[in-house]
Amino acid sequence: MKRLRWQLLIVVVALIAIGVLLVGQQPVTVQPLQPEPVAGGTYAEALIGSLSRLNPLLAYYNAPDRDVNRLLYSSLIRFDDRGLPLPDLGESWGISADGTVYNFSLRQDAFWHDGNPVTARDVVFTLSLLQDPALPIPDDLRAFWEAVEVQMLDVYTLQFRLPEPFAPFLDYLDFEILPAHLLEGMSVDEMINAPFNLQPVGSGPFRFGELIVENGQIAGVTLLANEAYYAGRPYLDQITFRYYPDATAALTAYQAGDVQGIARVDDTILADALAEPNLNLYTSRLPQLTLVFLNLNDPQLPFFQDASIRRALLMGLNRQWMVDRLLKGQAILADGPIFPGLWAYYEGTPRVAFDPQNAVETIRAAGYTIPAEGGDVRANADGVFFAFTLLYPEGEPYEQLAQVIQENWRTLGVDVTLRALPYDELINDHLEKRDYQAALVDLTLFRSPDPDPYPFWHQTQITGGQNYAQWDDRQASEYLEQARITVDPQERTRLYRNFQVRFANELPALPLFYPVYTYGVDAAIKGVRIGPIFDTPDRFHTVLMWHVFSERGSGLEQPSPTP
Repeated sequence: MKRLRWQLLIVVVALIAIGVLLVGQQPVTVQPLQPEPVAGGTYAEALIGSLSRLNPLLAYYNAPDRDVNRLLYSSLIRFDDRGLPLPDLGESWGISADGTVYNFSLRQDAFWHDGNPVTARDVVFTLSLLQDPALPIPDDLRAFWEAVEVQMLDVYTLQFRLPEPFAPFLDYLDFEILPAHLLEGMSVDEMINAPFNLQPVGSGPFRFGELIVENGQIAGVTLLANEAYYAGRPYLDQITFRYYPDATAALTAYQAGDVQGIARVDDTILADALAEPNLNLYTSRLPQLTLVFLNLNDPQLPFFQDASIRRALLMGLNRQWMVDRLLKGQAILADGPIFPGLWAYYEGTPRVAFDPQNAVETIRAAGYTIPAEGGDVRANADGVFFAFTLLYPEGEPYEQLAQVIQENWRTLGVDVTLRALPYDELINDHLEKRDYQAALVDLTLFRSPDPDPYPFWHQTQITGGQNYAQWDDRQASEYLEQARITVDPQERTRLYRNFQVRFANELPALPLFYPVYTYGVDAAIKGVRIGPIFDTPDRFHTVLMWHVFSERGSGLEQPSPTP
């Protein structure tokens, strides 16, 4: 026993010694080296549509051209995914106190792909084209530029003068710049058929390589990395775009190994794309709002003039079911006319949840009940039945959405008659003329990073404008007026926050959801990122970081946390 106690004592002393050593030992963290991208590799993408002209001022109505042009050309400024302006060719700018004068300084290290410097002359020349009546752009955009004076102060400085303060002005400056030294003196009519459109010279991160011609048709275009790009050479050596008639053909090309990306994964191929093990899908909120306009100025529809009933109608819609079942998850529930993720979006905007029971109680409290003699449609004491016609665009998904809306509201005791129309007819002959009762439509604000809700909700737009609901609200209009002339971004944010709260309280229209855009890229292409976009070419916002090859970094870096 005595011998055993000595052995135990030795073990205890040894353990204490080991413990002391461990306590004194500093922990060593082994940090793996992070791979760093290196130049090299190519990327091929399927575009839906066909090439027309690789000239940004002639590509307004052709999305595939705009996709390619985004990589070939540069703008004065770009916008991040929050809608905030970023320098591009415009290195810096200043705004006068009254908000009518904008001075821009251009960077002096930007060159056209033929080696000539980019100067203020190029910007003035491009703007002169935007003012030309022959240029195929919307009339309102041309009219806007006709009212703006632009002056070249020196080789790298220019000035814009506005007739009155207009805070969203920067929103208009993301147009791509054309080279004056190659196109100056050419009329718009001559430019439309100029060889330049198929052999473009830009100043963007990629330069024109060659056209891919198959069976006498342009099947694609190859771009090469711009070694002298002012923001740094892209890692990718080459990007090739190939054209396909539809999304199904684009997916087939991916499966055959002809391309590594699909410009748009729509609902016709979404399920098959999700089944592809190496195809990464990137989803972004589109600048589009699907909503139901209500005619607030129709004397035959007094229930639409009651904000509590408008809220009840929204509570009665199972919007999440519509998104999940009809749109295959490709939308985000909406709570107002300013898109989430933007600098002006108010996170505290209250969301109206699906609550049909509460909706029925609200409608009943407003005086609309099922008549004593029976029936399924509610009416008030004056004998006004809760019934109206909902216009919607022909085709899917609008037809299915309209049917579900009709069914949802029928359970509330509301009778809805559906009427499908061609989209243009719905807008031009009914919304524009205020000849409707309710309408299911999309508000599309592509290429408009500034949220500016003024055109759709201000009092002055009730007659002749786009305030189709005819919302006559002085408080909301004052917020929108001040935000349009306020240069201070913090004050604009406050004004738009107040507007969103007012909109949520009054609900002059019923916001349903924001559709999303889905983009597919093979897992072999690294560094792809996408946030909210304002046009589909915005998916290339981080293209400088896209890469195929990488190598171990030279230093110890903190490992990324496990998600």
